[in-house]
Amino acid sequence: MLSERLSVSYGQLYVTSDPGPDSGGGPHETMAGQTQGLVGAALPGFLYLSTGLHTGRIPFTVEVHESAPALDGTYDAWEEIVEVSFTPAGDDVSLDLWGGDGYFPLDLDRVCHRVRYCGSGLDESRNAEAVDLDLAGSLERHLLQFWPAPHAPDRLLRQTSRSAAHQHDVARSLPPPPTPEERAAAEREAREREERERRDREIAYEKREWGGRLPTPRLRAVGGDIAGIRRIAPALVHAVDAVDAATQRSVAHWAMRRAFARAGLDRVAWLVELMRAVEAEAPLPPRQDVVERLLRDPAIEHTTVRVAAMVHGRVPRLLQQAVASPALYAAADPDPLRAALDSLWAAAGTYGEEYALLFARALEDFPVLREAQAHCFPDGAPAAVAPPRAEPPEEPPIVGPAAGWPRSGE
Repeated sequence: MLSERLSVSYGQLYVTSDPGPDSGGGPHETMAGQTQGLVGAALPGFLYLSTGLHTGRIPFTVEVHESAPALDGTYDAWEEIVEVSFTPAGDDVSLDLWGGDGYFPLDLDRVCHRVRYCGSGLDESRNAEAVDLDLAGSLERHLLQFWPAPHAPDRLLRQTSRSAAHQHDVARSLPPPPTPEERAAAEREAREREERERRDREIAYEKREWGGRLPTPRLRAVGGDIAGIRRIAPALVHAVDAVDAATQRSVAHWAMRRAFARAGLDRVAWLVELMRAVEAEAPLPPRQDVVERLLRDPAIEHTTVRVAAMVHGRVPRLLQQAVASPALYAAADPDPLRAALDSLWAAAGTYGEEYALLFARALEDFPVLREAQAHCFPDGAPAAVAPPRAEPPEEPPIVGPAAGWPRSGE
């Protein structure tokens, strides 16, 4: 099957059959519990082949037989002979050089094979390599034979060199390898540990995202503008989630009116009627119609607000009245929790970088929120938001429908 001068590095070659990243191993893993140390066969689907020469090129022959070759006079020239069992773990079996320097396919079926590894000149090559690598490589040679056979313990059939004797002694000093049951248990434990660690990382990340406390399932699934309000007021978010639906609806209406008052819209009659419609659970006109009328109404004074400390990226000044308008529709959301949170987020936009004033007033006006927040965070509320970024250059405010408060995902 193969007869080549192969490059050896660090005195080792391999027979591989498992493409997985964790296949294979070093001499100690592969030779644990063996009686000889020239071929490590303790790991499934992998053989570790040792040579006397550390680095160089040596004659190497691989043969595949239908049955066991007789140990007759043809083996008299071999100084070292050992046998192990080997079952390929995959269809692609190869003889591999160290470090990925090359490989040679081996046509082996996925059945148990007996492997006979022969060598000569191990001491001579090792002694010569310090003087002449080419000479050293010519002094050592190996034969690797395969044939189908039931599994059997490894055997030391012949030992001559000091180099092989040392490797045999090392192998015999190693503890036995784990049994298949022990290996399966260790792999299962490793998978479980990896799963626990992955879950712990997910929990730690989620806690950071939610201000140091895991959200309830209902809060986790609330949707809307949760990412925005969670970033700037995580403690208040948990407090709102902890109160009853009636309180949440009251918070939504309160935040809507605060947003309109901050933007000077609480004095505009048609907008006041829309707020009353929300509180009466009456239908509202299309959102776009309200924004366009708001922008055209000559009775409404237009002012701007900066929100750079509240949202990611470079945000220009926004039209404060357009920023307030989402609070109307947020407060009308049929889910009282989302209504409260989205209304608070919209109202916070009208306060711009003074949004903390709004949240402080919410805790004053709703003592139940303050109590809920203290219960959720007995050691004190977490930091609300990262320090404000530098102010962007002065720009004209955005006007038109796009002037509104961006949703938290935008």
